[in-house]
Amino acid sequence: MKEAFIVDAIRTPMARAKPGSAFTELHPAELLAQMLKALVERNDVDPGAVEDVITGCVSQVGEQAATPGRVAWLAAGLPEHVPSTTIDRRCGSSQQAVHFAAQGIMAGAYDIVIACGVESMSRVPMGSGRMGQNPYCPSMEARYAPGLVSQGVAAELVAARWGLSREEMDAYSATSHARAAAAREAGAFTREIQPVTTPAGLVTADETIRAGTTVERLAGLEPVFREEGLDKRFPEIHWSVTAGNSSQISDGAGAVLLMSERAISRLGLRPRARFSGFDVCGDDALLMLTAPIAATRRVLKKSGIALDQIDHYEINEAFASVPLAWQRELRADPARLNPRGGAIALGHPLGASGVRLMTTMLHALEDSGQRYGLQSMCEAGGMANATILERI
Repeated sequence: MKEAFIVDAIRTPMARAKPGSAFTELHPAELLAQMLKALVERNDVDPGAVEDVITGCVSQVGEQAATPGRVAWLAAGLPEHVPSTTIDRRCGSSQQAVHFAAQGIMAGAYDIVIACGVESMSRVPMGSGRMGQNPYCPSMEARYAPGLVSQGVAAELVAARWGLSREEMDAYSATSHARAAAAREAGAFTREIQPVTTPAGLVTADETIRAGTTVERLAGLEPVFREEGLDKRFPEIHWSVTAGNSSQISDGAGAVLLMSERAISRLGLRPRARFSGFDVCGDDALLMLTAPIAATRRVLKKSGIALDQIDHYEINEAFASVPLAWQRELRADPARLNPRGGAIALGHPLGASGVRLMTTMLHALEDSGQRYGLQSMCEAGGMANATILERI
């Protein structure tokens, strides 16, 4: 089996998905196009040698409907013969894009491939792909009668199952902002962020981080996912999930350049990381957000690497209860968990989040001189991807 390597990984600044924010005037394909063009130019790679552009995107409607990776590639003025495809594994879409790219290299199908992701949640709102329809067929609904719940309610159920209090979740969320703010102030995000040109000017830094976030301020927010009738069905819920301890709705994109050893040698480039493990699995569809626990156990078993050998954990902060339940269940070191903050502070632009987490993790491993990083993301329907990187 051949090995697959990461040569480079970049991301846009993370922008709030609301009127007047950094990327609201920028078509999502234009956002991704700037990442693709920068990725090939900064590595002096012939773009015509890229064999595929595998793109994660969740809401594939409206401006994100026309195979956004292909549109972005052409918008960047890059060669027409290079193809693209789009992956939807919900929040883990671009992490899955990285998996497919790496696995293609390992199988001998590719030498040079780009995995990327994009989501403009300001221009293509979350859930717009449903077009007002029910995505669940009658047979599935019958299987899970009296019915599945929203992700917000699932986050409440996870908090109840693992005994997580509102205070714990708010404290975790404040820490996410504090860690992200400290990383920004230290210049830790500078190498990974590729500035974006917009009609209003150049955007160079994340606008989602709130450095002054405190537990006391978060405590004043009201729960946002309470639904009528669910108190009787789930009396264990304490209704403690708020906008402050949930991920931010955001706009963003990112891209990862992957190569085989043969291509790296031919081009005289330096590999930055190799892949030590992959997993993707499903779990409880009602709790929906717990699969990172199972995926982590599986990828550790497959790789033969113990959790305490992992230096850096990136567990997507869809809601504070998700990484906290993961940490509690696996007895993981909290200091290694999202040490530069996560989606609560940096935002969660759905299809782009997988490559955003991987980009941050790679740069953090390099900055600290650490060896192994593990990434996992919960995904709608009760799924999760898990990846182990080894820094070179």
